Amino acid sequence: MLHDIVNFIVDTVESLGYIGIFIMMFLESSFFPFPSEVAMIPAGVLAAQGKMNLFLAIMIGIFGSLSGALFNYFLAVKFGRGFLVKYGKYFFIKEETIAKTEKFFQEHGAISTFSGRLIPAVRQYISFPAGLAKMDLKTFSFYTTLGAGTWVTILALIGYFFGANEALAKEYTKEITIGIIAALAILIFWYIKRQKKV
Repeated sequence: MLHDIVNFIVDTVESLGYIGIFIMMFLESSFFPFPSEVAMIPAGVLAAQGKMNLFLAIMIGIFGSLSGALFNYFLAVKFGRGFLVKYGKYFFIKEETIAKTEKFFQEHGAISTFSGRLIPAVRQYISFPAGLAKMDLKTFSFYTTLGAGTWVTILALIGYFFGANEALAKEYTKEITIGIIAALAILIFWYIKRQKKV
């Protein structure tokens, strides 16, 4: 059953091509709870099969992620927190989720738009508090691209090297996610200590 589902997803990504990658990653980075693994791991598999260009797939994935993040950012800038709380429930966005990402952003500042892109359940929504705080757009775009680029590249490479084995790909995705969160905890701790000394 799992094998059939994976094959269906790979076939879907192949049929939609690079436009499909962009759309999926845009949705994943905006308000729709769409897992990036569904787009980028199959893209890596297709690249390994010679049906896609790995570099181009990664670039399109990053561009889609940035576009979705900017959509959320400008949504927050234009309409504010009240709008997000009132209408977010229609797009799977809970008030507690907004509160959680706001707290994360307040605690870690600009770097949270980088680190947040690598953390499940925070990734899709970290753009909202950045927009509410009217974070500098260039800084936001830089950190978002850096974070999204890291995650997209990891997923594409997992698909490229291990995608033929669904169980192995899933295991590596889980292990790498845990490793990333641990590394981020260390990075954020170092960053906070450094800021206190300044």
